[in-house]
Amino acid sequence: MSAPLPSALRTRFLKYIKEGLSGRAAAARLKVSPATGARWARQIRTRGHAEPSIQGRPPGSGKLAAYRGFIEELVAQDPDITLFELRDALAEAEGVDVHHSSIAKLLTRLGFTYKKSRWSPPSGDAHGSGNSVPSG
Repeated sequence: MSAPLPSALRTRFLKYIKEGLSGRAAAARLKVSPATGARWARQIRTRGHAEPSIQGRPPGSGKLAAYRGFIEELVAQDPDITLFELRDALAEAEGVDVHHSSIAKLLTRLGFTYKKSRWSPPSGDAHGSGNSVPSG
């Protein structure tokens, strides 16, 4: 999906509508399509503005959202677990069939990183392990 047209353009469109122009006439002045002008004019009438709506799925929803804790627990138990093993464990325990790349995306969103052959949990310490030896 393409990016929405700029808010400055929408603001100028709103100004033209308030001056009494039709949606098509305002669209012609701003060199946008008549369909866009009609759609923006309808949005102004119903919502009071023509700002773009939020695009995409809301965060936290999706097929794996309900199984997040289960997947985190499996990775905590065995950091060397593969995506295919995670997929199979999820299918066996919960009856959910997903592609392994969906599990990888979830783990990435949760802050896990993949280094060589191991899923590493997100670190709260910027220096790595958090184990420091006092100098003295």
